[in-house]
Amino acid sequence: MTTTFPSPAALLEAAGTDLGASAWLLVDQERIDRFADATDDHQWIHVDPERAAAGPFGATIAHGYLSLSLLAPLMFDLLHVEACALVVNAGSDRVRFVSPVRAGSRVRARGTLVGAERIPTGVRARTAVTLEVEGGEKPALVAETLTVFVPA
Repeated sequence: MTTTFPSPAALLEAAGTDLGASAWLLVDQERIDRFADATDDHQWIHVDPERAAAGPFGATIAHGYLSLSLLAPLMFDLLHVEACALVVNAGSDRVRFVSPVRAGSRVRARGTLVGAERIPTGVRARTAVTLEVEGGEKPALVAETLTVFVPA
């Protein structure tokens, strides 16, 4: 379920808000292969299912940066701010890759709004996010994301 705020300014008083969890997203081999093509990272642990089956993870795995990039669409499932002209990804802090995302796994984001501050272009929000792997004991990654909400 998406948490909605009426404006960027409403984020300023919302520190500590639990944003819940996003919907699940499938990370299949096709997605991994497309990311490999886009980034020119064709390491066998990502793109060679036969060789990877005998490797340390038992299957191909998503690139760490693919897993991190999935936070962008998943965050839209967690947080919606109305009355925005623009929403900009401003980066991530304290990113840690905790466990691999095997091809065929489903992931989702779980987040908490840590805080927000006014900046010249609008409001910059900081969100603590965990990327969970369905059935996994550990998350795929943990990070703090920074998002700028520019008022309409």
